[in-house]
Amino acid sequence: MLTDLGERSGDIALQCSETAGFLGELTRRIQADSAHLGELQSTMEALAVSQNESVLAAQELSLTARRAGQIIAQGHEAIGRSLGQITELIENVTGLEGHLRQFLDVIETVGDISGQLGAIARQTRLLGVNAAIEAARGGEATQGFAVVADEIRRLAGQAGESAASVGDKLGQLDRDARQLIGGVEANILRGREVGSHIDTLRVSMAEIASLVTQFGDRSETIVTCTDEADGDVAALRQGLARFSQSATESATRVETARGHLEGLEGMANAMLNRAAHSGHVTRNSRYIALAEEGAEEIQALIERALAEGELDMGSLFDTAYRPLPGSDPMQYENGFTAFADRCVQPLLDRRTAQDSAIVGCCLIDMNGYLPTHISARSQPQRPGQTRWNMEHARNRQIFMDSQTRRALDGDGDFFLFTYRQDLGEGRYRALRSVFVPLMFSGRRWGLYEVGYLI
Repeated sequence: MLTDLGERSGDIALQCSETAGFLGELTRRIQADSAHLGELQSTMEALAVSQNESVLAAQELSLTARRAGQIIAQGHEAIGRSLGQITELIENVTGLEGHLRQFLDVIETVGDISGQLGAIARQTRLLGVNAAIEAARGGEATQGFAVVADEIRRLAGQAGESAASVGDKLGQLDRDARQLIGGVEANILRGREVGSHIDTLRVSMAEIASLVTQFGDRSETIVTCTDEADGDVAALRQGLARFSQSATESATRVETARGHLEGLEGMANAMLNRAAHSGHVTRNSRYIALAEEGAEEIQALIERALAEGELDMGSLFDTAYRPLPGSDPMQYENGFTAFADRCVQPLLDRRTAQDSAIVGCCLIDMNGYLPTHISARSQPQRPGQTRWNMEHARNRQIFMDSQTRRALDGDGDFFLFTYRQDLGEGRYRALRSVFVPLMFSGRRWGLYEVGYLI
């Protein structure tokens, strides 16, 4: 009955171990999710700040749009008046061309009159000359007529000079007027181009006013949307806070349940171990015997190496673990590693091959360090493949769990426990293991372990 009770306790311990492993993984996932949720909450806080800034910016944008609309309306009115004045000015300049051309006609008419006056002056001068000649012929009787003839010639000369001067001035005036007309015509052409630009400017101003109106409408829509989004962000923040609190409480409860299961597992393992020491034959007896034989062989091997000087106590108990750069998970070396790989590993391989249910045999020092392992679990690590390394490169790593710690600290010739083998990334495998203490020169070194599946 005691044996059967022990076996049932072992089964309970196995189930507790598997369940505790599941709960441990669940706790890690909840904690990871909580961490991600914390990051999300931080992001939401930043989003909330940005949202508040967006609301303020949208409100300022709306005010700016209204102000811009007012400015554009005032500017449009002022520009309209200015454009009207410019248009009137262009029309006046354009009308000036007709007046200037009429002025040219007057100048030409005056020029013709001046020419006629010049001809009359020449004829009058000729008449004066003829009169003087006739007066000379008449003698004293025509002496008074000669004086008149001289005066006529003098006046005719002055009239000719005046007509010539007027003609010169009229010619200069005609040239200046024509130059002015040329400039006016050029300005008229420019004025017509400006007129077309003014029409385009009127259309552009109308389009700008329309765009500003649309901008104002859109900015009001943006303000409405940002106000609604602000409420949504606040609700989301509250929901995340409640969810975070719930996740934290769930993780705490799961961790508490896992702790209770581990306590139950410990009690079941204690009953399993007590039943194994009762002396009755159970399905664990074969593996207990194999573990004791293996420990005895390991003990003899290391003691012989110590006696022959192949190994010293300092190297055997070396705890200055040196990390191996680039290893993942981290591996370490100490003074015992090289000897263990060379001399202990072949023994572990041979002992593991004794039974198909045996998963592996290994050595564990007081800190959970495995200086070597069976060949199948001592493969070179693969860069970037942590999961593979955790399962196939278990040598030179440090492992510790509650059952191993109990076996390391406990007093007894062996310990039979169920425990979870860590396979990395939250993966576990429930094993039953026999731990046999290893002593050298009266000093506890660690354990020899035989792990097997039931």
